[in-house]
Amino acid sequence: MRYVIYGAGAIGATIGARLHLAGREVTLIARGAHLERLQTDGLIFREPSGSRQLDIPTVGWPGEVTWHDDTVVVLAMKSQDTMPAVAQLAATAPPSVAVVCAQNGIANERNVLRCMPVVYGAHVVVSADHLEPGVVARFGVPFVGLVDIGRFPAVEDTDHVVGEAMANDLTDAGFRSAVSRRIMPAKARKLHYNLGNAVSALIGSCDIGRSLTELARVEADEVFAAAGIAMIPLEEDLARRDGLTSAPADGVARVGGSTMQSLLRGAGAIETDYLNGEIVVLGRMHGVPTPVNEVLQRHAAIAAHRKLQPAAMDPTELMALVEERRHEVVG
Repeated sequence: MRYVIYGAGAIGATIGARLHLAGREVTLIARGAHLERLQTDGLIFREPSGSRQLDIPTVGWPGEVTWHDDTVVVLAMKSQDTMPAVAQLAATAPPSVAVVCAQNGIANERNVLRCMPVVYGAHVVVSADHLEPGVVARFGVPFVGLVDIGRFPAVEDTDHVVGEAMANDLTDAGFRSAVSRRIMPAKARKLHYNLGNAVSALIGSCDIGRSLTELARVEADEVFAAAGIAMIPLEEDLARRDGLTSAPADGVARVGGSTMQSLLRGAGAIETDYLNGEIVVLGRMHGVPTPVNEVLQRHAAIAAHRKLQPAAMDPTELMALVEERRHEVVG
C-alpha cells in the first residue's frame, strides 16, 4: 500500500513517520509554516528511543499527489477542517481511493462518505505532540499506539482487503492494529472519554474538573441511549490498550491532549464542536438536555477564539456557569 497522510500534525506525522521507517511509501500533506519546514528541513521525529530527521515527501494539497490504485488516504486533520480538505480530495483523487478517518469523534466518516465512496473509520489511541513547525514527538511504549480499522458503514460482507493490508502495515510499523467490524462503537467509546478534553484545557487537572468530566459523560450516556448509539464495553477498550504507557520522547515529556495543544499553539480553532458538541447536537435531535456539554463547548470555543492559554479559566467560575445552565434547562 502507498499512503497519503492528509494532516501531518501529531497523529498524522506519527503514523506517516512510522510507516516510512517501516519501508512504506508515504506522502505527507501539510500547510503553513509546518509545510515549509517539512519541505526544507524534513521532519524532526522524537521518540522515546531518540530523535531523527526524516525526509518524507510533503506537499501542500491533494492536487500535488501522484495517485495510484493502491493509495490509501489517512485523514488526520482536526474534525473542523475535514470537509474543506475532503472537497479538495474529491476534486483531485480518483473515487477508488480508500479514505481512513483517523480522527476523533463520530461525525467524520458520514461526512466523508458524501464525497468519497470508500471510507474507513480508525480508532486511534496515540500519544503525540505537535507544538512547533517541523517537529513531532510521540511517547507510546512498548508499542507506538493503537490504530484499529473498520469499513464505514459496517456491513457483514463488506470487503476488508484495504483494512487488513493497512493493519498489517501498521503492525510492522510498531502499532497494535486490527480490522474491526465495530469501529464506530469503538470510536463512540473514545468520544465518551474525550469529553474531558475541554475541561482539562479550560481549567487543568483538579477535583472540579473531574466532577465536570463525569457530569459530561453522564449526559453522553443518556444521549447515546436515546440515539441508539452503541459503545464497546469499557473493559474491551482497555484490553485493546493493555500494556500501552508513555515515556519521554528523547527526554521531552508530553505537554497534554490535542485540545490543550490547540490552545498552546494559538490555533484560533478547536475540535470541541465535534466532541462535546456532538453530544449537544445529538441531545437536541433526541430531546435530551445537555447543559454541561453546552457550557464546555461554548467556553472552549471562546478560549480558542481569544487565543487563551490552557487552564486560564477559574474552576469555580466554570462550575458556576454549568450549575446555572443546568438550573435553566433542567430546573
